[in-house]
Amino acid sequence: MTDEQNKRPNLNYNLSKPENNVSSDENLTFYYSRERRLKNAPKEVQDIYSGKTQSRVGIFSVLVADKPRRVLFFVIVFLCAAILILVRMGFFDTAHILDGNKIEIAGTVYEGTTIVILRKNAKNEDAYTGAVDIAVSPVVKEDETYNVFYHRIFFTLEAEEVYRFAVPFDTPELLMVLQNEMSELQLKFNPE
Repeated sequence: MTDEQNKRPNLNYNLSKPENNVSSDENLTFYYSRERRLKNAPKEVQDIYSGKTQSRVGIFSVLVADKPRRVLFFVIVFLCAAILILVRMGFFDTAHILDGNKIEIAGTVYEGTTIVILRKNAKNEDAYTGAVDIAVSPVVKEDETYNVFYHRIFFTLEAEEVYRFAVPFDTPELLMVLQNEMSELQLKFNPE
């Protein structure tokens, strides 16, 4: 072998001469058939090629276009519905009801004293008005002694009222009992 043949191993092949090129289609065999391919294609593809499909425009059709999107869409709808039901049932609400009054209680600790903030919202015009006795104590175990702080407030005809009073406890959790002439409400809260 010569040096030129080592550099170009296909030197002996004559690929660019016109007598080796096929210029007519009669010597070629085609194995591709569009009709045969479309016959085996899914119905959606056949409809696209036949022109039977109409383009759907809209956000809902995009959200449920294929199975993963449908699943995600319905999971989101289910979670939103579940959250709305739980909110309506009061699971995320910190308010309590005392004879038609919605009561929210919060507290802050300042220099060994807890300041209790009680918000009252009347749900309707038939809500209770009058004296409400309040007893506050720290949460303790069964055999421990504890002090009780007593306070009295008056609900008026106002739809929304805020009451603040100080209790001499500096504990992470307090027990509070609200009582009027007709009913009683017991609850625990954590001052911040």
